[in-house]
Amino acid sequence: MMLRPFNTADLPRIAELWLETNVRAHDFVPESYWRGNLDAVREMLPEATIFVWEENRVIAGFIGLSDSYIAGIFVDATHQSRGVGRRLLDYVKVEHDKLVLRVYRKNVRARAFYKREGFVEVSESVDEATGEVEVMMEWERG
Repeated sequence: MMLRPFNTADLPRIAELWLETNVRAHDFVPESYWRGNLDAVREMLPEATIFVWEENRVIAGFIGLSDSYIAGIFVDATHQSRGVGRRLLDYVKVEHDKLVLRVYRKNVRARAFYKREGFVEVSESVDEATGEVEVMMEWERG
């Protein structure tokens, strides 16, 4: 088990994990939306700050950030509820005094996870691309 920075050789697995996790977690958004955004995400991923969680030389999860904004935590289905997301989050909390993210209101499991990890819901807005309500959440060191 190892947490490490992203390298470009990780891109195929990271993109696959991004797609699989989004499709599974957001059954209220058409799968075609995620598939349609995959190429753009592949191009944007190397621009983000990414840390991966590896088990037995296989990437089990990753977290992507842009400054203090968490673009997402993505954990393979077989590794969920085993502390991978928390470890990734704890790792980035060390370097930041404040973190923010957006999560779909209907993604109850993710919202519960972030609340458990000290995030609070601060506002809501509609994601123009999907028409779904997103909740802005913040964590501050305290």
